[in-house]
Amino acid sequence: MTTPIPSGGTPIHSVPRGAVSPNATASTGMVTVWDPAVRLLHWTIAASFAVAWLSAEEVMPLHEAAGFVILVAVGVRSLWGLIGTPHARFAGFVPSPGGLLSYMGALVKGRAGRYVGHNPAGGAMIVALLASLLLTVATGIVLDTGGGVLGEDTMEDIHGAAATVTLILVVLHVGGVILSSVLHRENLVRAMVTGRKRA
Repeated sequence: MTTPIPSGGTPIHSVPRGAVSPNATASTGMVTVWDPAVRLLHWTIAASFAVAWLSAEEVMPLHEAAGFVILVAVGVRSLWGLIGTPHARFAGFVPSPGGLLSYMGALVKGRAGRYVGHNPAGGAMIVALLASLLLTVATGIVLDTGGGVLGEDTMEDIHGAAATVTLILVVLHVGGVILSSVLHRENLVRAMVTGRKRA
């Protein structure tokens, strides 16, 4: 399926069906993609992880509070991924392995299609981030109770490794946002603030 990217003189790209928004309207040229819940949870998780990372081993009450906020926000986001608005649902953006590899191959060649919602790489990153955040918080809770059967030292190592993996994923996520913003000439950060993107 071919869909023109709506900017004058830009070539038509061949993109998967997922790149087309059912809510796009020619009259406004914009579409509401991210509902208030998605935006609030996104920025809550981002801010809480930053606080947790910066306060680790320095201000433990703040560190633990941030971890609790992350746990609640990840839980709510996961639920919203099942019952939320179309672009928020996992069913609408979690790619198959083949779909992800195909998209990444097109991205390397500079031919990746533009998605109104999450592209396959973004969808996979969301799942990875939610999983790594959950593992980080879970190991932090176990560590706070003494380390469980693995012991405090081992659990501290696992918790630290999970947090580091999460940070790496965050960096990759930000890099992907910048790359997609440049490639498709749109401000994806602003879209996550306003909820609206070019149709």
